[in-house]
This record gives sequence, C-alpha cells and structure tokens, in this order.
Amino acid sequence: MAKSGEHPDKALTAVTVRNIKRPGRHADGNGLYLRVSPSGGKSWVLRCMVQGKRRDIALGSAKLVPLTEAREAATALRKLAREGGDPVAERRRANVMRPTFAEAAYKVYTDRKATWKNPKHQAQWISTLKAYAMPYIGERRIDLIQTSDVLRVLSPIWLTKPETAKRVRQRIGTVMDWARASGYFEGENPVNGVARGLPAQTIKPKHHEAMPFNEVAQFVGSIPEMNVDPVVKEALAFTILTAARTGETLGAKWGEIDLEAALWIIPADRMKAGREHRVPLSTSALAVLERSQTLSDESGYVFPGRKRGKPLSNMAMAMGLRRAGLSVTVHGFRSSFSDWAAESTQFPREVVEASLAHAIENRVEAAYRRGDLLEKRR
Repeated sequence: MAKSGEHPDKALTAVTVRNIKRPGRHADGNGLYLRVSPSGGKSWVLRCMVQGKRRDIALGSAKLVPLTEAREAATALRKLAREGGDPVAERRRANVMRPTFAEAAYKVYTDRKATWKNPKHQAQWISTLKAYAMPYIGERRIDLIQTSDVLRVLSPIWLTKPETAKRVRQRIGTVMDWARASGYFEGENPVNGVARGLPAQTIKPKHHEAMPFNEVAQFVGSIPEMNVDPVVKEALAFTILTAARTGETLGAKWGEIDLEAALWIIPADRMKAGREHRVPLSTSALAVLERSQTLSDESGYVFPGRKRGKPLSNMAMAMGLRRAGLSVTVHGFRSSFSDWAAESTQFPREVVEASLAHAIENRVEAAYRRGDLLEKRR
C-alpha cells in the first residue's frame, strides 16, 4: 500500500477486487481505478490526460476483465496518450471493428437459422449460448477470447451436463470460426485446445429407449385400446408402421399422400437431410389413413391438433406412451425397426438405411446413388 501523500502503485489485488463492497473509486495506481456502484457492480476506469484534457476511459466490467488485463490495457492507453494519440477514439474504433462474443453469436445465429429445418434446434442453438457462455464471455471482445475463457464456460457443466457442454463447445467454436474467417482475429480457434484442460467424461450417451422388436406387433395391435385421443392413436400407429420421425408424422398433410399409389412423399424442407423422402405405405398404414380421414379438419393435416389449424402437439404421442405405462420413446421405434431388419430379414443395410431416410455418409457413394431403393423398400 502507498504511504500517505504518495501515489499508489499496484495497490489492489485480485482478492481485494473480488471482495471489496464499498461504493466509489478505489485506486490501483497510475490512473487505474476500480469503480464500485451502489448496486455492487464493478468496472475499471482509467483517468489520464488526453491531448491536454482529463478523460475517464472505461475499460470494462471487473467480472469480465481481470486485474492484470486492466493494468495492461491502462499501460497501453497511457502510452498512446503520451505520444499524442486519442485512446478514447482508438478504443471506440476498435470496438466498432471487433464485435463482442454476444454480437458475433447473434450474427452467426441470424445468418444460419434459416438453414436449420428443426425449429427446436434453432431455439436451442442460441439459448444454450445465452445460458452458459454469455455470462462469462458475452461482453468480451471476440479477438480477446482465449482458451482459458472457454474453459471457464465449460468447466461448471462438463461433467454435470455432458451433452449440453459438448453442444456449447461446438457452438462457441462455430462463432469463433466465423470471427476468424471474417478477419476479427488471427491464429488458432481458442476452442481447439480446451479439451486438454477438461476431465474425461465418463457418462455414456443416453440413447432413445426402444421396445424390443418382437413386442412391437402386439403393441400396435393394442393401440386402439389406449386411453388417448383417437388422433393420437392413429398418429402413433402410422409413425411405427412407416418408421418415420415424430416431426415427419406431425407435419404430414393430405397433399403429400397418394392413396392410389400407396405412397407418402415428404418434401425436402420437412426432412432432416434436406432431401425429398418417399415412403411406401403398407396395407396397415393405408388402413390408418382411411380411419384418419374421418378425424381430419380443414387444416389439411393428416393428424390435426386441438388448436384450430395446427397439427398434433409434439408431446402427444409421448404422453400416450406414458399413460400406457411404457418407458419407451416414440423415436425408439425407429431403433426397433432397425433391429428387426438386421436380425430377422436378409435386406441389405443400404435398404434399411434408406427406409429410415438416413443420409449416406460416404460422399463418393452419395454422389453416385441417384435412386432411393423405393421398390426394394416396399
């Protein structure tokens, strides 16, 4: 601490900054102050002479800018002022040129959300960053973000919410890749090295719980006895019989159905892979559609919901399974289909994968595969 009458020099410590509560300015030395507001907020301020005038220059929140970085910034700005420059204008220009992480994240989200077909994914992409990343690095300038900052974001949730943490890591990486490509910083993406500072995740990924395939036929036969809305019964049966995803069933419209050709044609904009998918309809699936015609309304949806003009709720079939005392998921019936095909039939894997509308992972094979194996799948 400085003696009375002397200017302080590095009077503050990280512990002091963390614990100090008294409102006002607290000098660190050489014009750097920690300002504490009556509400408890803490921020850094540099007071120095700029071109003959005393100026106060904000250096950011103490929550986001540690003491050492505040000192480094203050030293650089004082040097600029001594050389006749304008630190205020320089910082304003730098801040305009380089966005904060939050600004960059919203820019990436806005530019890319139209390419994401799943509204739930659209919402989750930005909401996870708002919940887990922005409290730590949201106001931090994009070019100042280091691997240590990413580590601070991920450490609290890495073991307790492993799947969420992985998504957050991937989404931070996407934002940083965009910033680097846009010329806001050079060098390696700070996300790349963060794995070295994180413990191994021992929690195994949780898969959709599925019904054993040899029990599915009996279950489908029992669906008419379920204590749920008739539309829910038919939607669930149709989903199982076509090995469809929940969203594909819920969004189905009569205009997609060709009863005469026994074909359901799902347009590309409703498919996960972004490609039109043709589904051959079995006799049982056609029977479901015949019954569903008596339940339809003017909305055009095959399985209309209770709200006028809306499809069935995305939780309706799942709740029906719960009411039946089952722990399986609707999506799990796709696994049941896959298991049945693998263990009880001789159909090649590519026919099964086409039935599930899975994208071909091999790019060369995908480039040459023009058909969708419809007749083999039928």
